[in-house]
Amino acid sequence: MPGPHPLNDGFRWEDHQGPYRVVSEEQAAAYDEHGFFVLEDALGPATVEAVAGAIDPLEAGTEDEVRRTTDDGSLFIYRAGEITFTTHLVTRSSVLRELVGAAPLRDVAVDLLGPDVRLYWDQAVYKKPGTDSPFPWHQDNGYTFVRPQQYLTCWIALTDVTVDNGCPWIVPGLHRSGTLAHRTTELGFVCLDEAPETVAVPARAGSVVVFSSLTPHCTGPNRTDQVRKAYIVQYAPNGARTVDADGQVTGTCDDPDRQFLVSDS
Repeated sequence: MPGPHPLNDGFRWEDHQGPYRVVSEEQAAAYDEHGFFVLEDALGPATVEAVAGAIDPLEAGTEDEVRRTTDDGSLFIYRAGEITFTTHLVTRSSVLRELVGAAPLRDVAVDLLGPDVRLYWDQAVYKKPGTDSPFPWHQDNGYTFVRPQQYLTCWIALTDVTVDNGCPWIVPGLHRSGTLAHRTTELGFVCLDEAPETVAVPARAGSVVVFSSLTPHCTGPNRTDQVRKAYIVQYAPNGARTVDADGQVTGTCDDPDRQFLVSDS
């Protein structure tokens, strides 16, 4: 089992007490104990269609650009034709900007982070047919260290996600230890080579896998002939900061175009 991240000193997970806008008592308890829950059918079919329709051309444009500007169509974790990451979509789509600042996503964020919440990050992750490699075990806070460590990820299924096409897998309970040490590989940052206990989290299109930035997770290969599509929206408490390896503040997480307030007291 890896040790803590060098910046993870004195971390303590705080359980949630409510009251809640949309999260149930059972879901809040699962989030505290296991680090995740699924908000079933949070978005209706028309909304899912609109969101995918907004993302698809932007994802295709980004993939074309990466193919043109790299020798092999890869850029760190981005591999054209296999797995693509299209970021900051709220700056390019009114549909997505409205989605991330409205119920139910806004209310989930308020329930789990408190009354003053900002969008921290948004990206589409499309896993293409025949992608054999999994995306490795990591915590979101292992990529860019954020204080406070426990921000929120809403992993929105835009297609039915299954074990066969690359659904999330989660290590329950380990989030309560805070950020773990990560190492860099060609597939991405890794905090675990072998997970002690894993749970597959399939989800219907329109459902949201809600988990902590501290929850170790991965996604499996896509062995189907269809693209597995997900839109990932992350929220952080107002006042969150990114820090470098020395603990020095590198960002204030308040860019007005892509890190705007979605709720304040």
